[in-house]
Amino acid sequence: MIKVTVLYPYRADARFDMDYYCDTHMPLVQRTLRPALKGLAVDRGLAGEAPGDAPAYIAIGHLLFDSVDAYQAAFVGARAEAILNDIPNYTDIEPVVQINEIMID
Repeated sequence: MIKVTVLYPYRADARFDMDYYCDTHMPLVQRTLRPALKGLAVDRGLAGEAPGDAPAYIAIGHLLFDSVDAYQAAFVGARAEAILNDIPNYTDIEPVVQINEIMID
């Protein structure tokens, strides 16, 4: 099982609409990538390590797939385009994507 993690780095002047992300964008991702998508989760950044520190990330999205090949086969062409074209509707942050193998769950 792999996890595709989409990180949105914190920036004081950033625009990020969490309601849109959770209520519209992630359901779009779910519809577009099924049946390959096995699960998803969203984290909202609250704070950094020290009191008063901003979070490193405003939000983090997690997408679960059986394998890197399954993810890459699902996230292509018009499906990828639909997801990527929706990003400006909720943020002006350039997301950072990392693919990880889940070792302990």
